[in-house]
Parts: sequence; structure tokens; C-alpha cells
Amino acid sequence: MIRIAAALMCCALVVPTFRSAFALVAPTFRSAFASVEPPVKADLKVGTTVIRKANLKAGTTDVMQQQNRTLTAVTGLKVGHHTLSERPTGCTVVIAEAGAVAGVDVRGGAPGTRETDLLNPTNLVQQVHAIVLSGGSAFGLATADGVIKYLEEKHIGFPYGGRVIPIVPAAILFDLSIGDATVRPGPDCGYAAARSATTSPVIEGNVGAGAGATIGKWVRADRGMKGGIGTSAIELPDGLVVAAIVAVNAAGNVVDPATGQFVAGGRTEDGRSIADVRALLRGHSRAPAVPGANTTLGIVATNAALTKVQATKLAQMAHDGYARALYPAHLTVDGDIVFSLATGTRTGAVDLDQLGALAADAVADAIVRAARAATGIPGYPAARDMK
Repeated sequence: MIRIAAALMCCALVVPTFRSAFALVAPTFRSAFASVEPPVKADLKVGTTVIRKANLKAGTTDVMQQQNRTLTAVTGLKVGHHTLSERPTGCTVVIAEAGAVAGVDVRGGAPGTRETDLLNPTNLVQQVHAIVLSGGSAFGLATADGVIKYLEEKHIGFPYGGRVIPIVPAAILFDLSIGDATVRPGPDCGYAAARSATTSPVIEGNVGAGAGATIGKWVRADRGMKGGIGTSAIELPDGLVVAAIVAVNAAGNVVDPATGQFVAGGRTEDGRSIADVRALLRGHSRAPAVPGANTTLGIVATNAALTKVQATKLAQMAHDGYARALYPAHLTVDGDIVFSLATGTRTGAVDLDQLGALAADAVADAIVRAARAATGIPGYPAARDMK
């Protein structure tokens, strides 16, 4: 009995002590579990990713960083769209307020351009202050006037006699077959796009220069699909950024280079699926497509410091992205063009071959994104509409 009584007394002493110890430890466990955050998750905003980063000081993972995977990931650039309400058309402007070294390479057979000759490395002007991509065919080149007006008001441009002359190359695509052809982007459209330009992630799809863009008319003019504008960016661990923005209005089909499958393009006779253009090319001959009724417009940009010669080579190499993601590409009825911009905010040596290869990857990705971001309009379903 004495032994039992002693044991009971011992338990009575130990239990409160254990409770007290657990009361001290439990909050620590709760705090530890509360600090565990979910892994990386995609944000619904186009062109961004929410990443949870470890805070080594605090020992937690509650710090969130939003990564920009669009053209504005390149420091020194702003992008603005303006879309007309009267019919699907508009323009897109990329602004480099501090100036950027630029190049260009035109490979389509039916281009519509402005101020591209000055980008020749042998010519005087070393920097541009904006580039405009526009719908409206040749009429759309007038959008650059509005961008020039906006930049002059902001005193951005090539210095001359106490004033400035904004240097603004431009290129257009044909979208006059969509709606009322008398409605075209003009100077007001360019001014509005420039005024709306920001460093925020770029909106994709049926906006700006991509509003009236269509894909796949090379098969049959009445069996095309909706194109649009897309953008992509690649950032290396050392801070080098290469990005692209592309308005896709191609005669051919859009191909996903990762799978080799068509994403959008000319449709079959019943209109319910995408036609196999490869097989059609190897079949019977066909009537020529309408000249100039197409065109894919692209801009590649980097934060690297480049010369005009290097910028020109970058534009040339970026065209590989067209060949990967458009089939067929660079046709006589297309006005395919790639501009390049180098802001030089990242100093130091750069491997131009690596830069060009990455630029082609960014262009191909932007083309696929444009097709997937597009929404259908009457007569032109989008990739998301196909089953």
C-alpha cells in the first residue's frame, strides 16, 4: 500500500509538469507549421508568375515576388495598346524613354514599314525612342505620328537645336477584311497607345495590333482563325533578359515547337478542326493567297548593351522563332518583320550567339501565346474554341 501511494504521488507531480512543458512547446509547433507556405502557383494575370521566396533572416517563406514574363521585363521599356471600338483593329507601341539601340530584319514579301532605313548600321542615328506595330494596312503607319507627338510633348527624342525629334520606326499588318475597312488606326490611336504605356506585364490576345489579326488564310480565306498579340521573356541567373512581343497575322498555321502540333490556322472543310498544312503542301497545287493580306510583326528586346551591328544580327537570328512556330513562314504574301531593341541597362560582355538563340525561343513562345490568348470573332474561331 505504501508503494502504491508513493507511485500515485509521483504521477501527480509529473503530469502537471508535462502539461506545462507541452503548453510551452505547442505554440512553437503551431508557429512552425503556420510558416509553411504552398509551392509556386500561377497568377491569373497574363504574363506573370507568383513565386514564394524563402526569407533566410526570418526562416519563413512568406515573401512573395511577382515575376514579369513579358516584354516589359526588360528594364527601360514601356508597352501600351489602344484598340478601336468601331471594329477589331488597333496599335501597340513600345517606348524607350532613354533611347535604345535598334535593328531590323524584313523577310516577308509584302511589308509595310516606316523609318526602317535609319536602322541600317551605316546610318547616323544610333537610338530609337519607340517602335509602333499597327493594324490598318498602309493607313496604320499614321499611328507613328501620334506617338511622335506624345514623345515630343515629353521632350523625348533626338536632340536638335534645343528641341527633340522622336525616332519612331513602325510596321503594319493587314486587317482591313475584318469589319468596316474605312475604320483604321491613325494618329489618335498612336497617341492613346503611347499615353497608356506602362512597365506593367503586357496584356495579350485581341488587343492593340493584334485586335484584328487572323491566322491561316493561306489554306482558304474563309477558313482562317483568330490571331492576336503575344509576349514572352527569358531571364538568366546573371540578370540578362531577352524578351519578345509578336502580333500574329500569319498566312500559315501556328505550331507549338514543343509538340509539333498545330495550335491555330487554316481549318478543314467542315471548319471544325485545324487543317494539316504539311499534307496540303504535298498534295495538289493551289491558287495563290491574297498578296499583303497577312504579316507577322515582332520586336525582340534585351537589357544587354549592343551596337547597331549586333542589334541587326539579333533581329536576324530572332526570325528563327518565326520558322519554328509558323508554318509556312516568310511567304511572298507575308510582310514578316522583326525589330530589335537593346536598352543597355545591363553592362558587361554578352555572347551574341546565346542572345540570338534565346531571342528566337522568346519569339516562338510569344507566337504560340498569341494564338492561345486570342478570343474568337464572327467567322474566325480561336484556338480555345477548337476541340
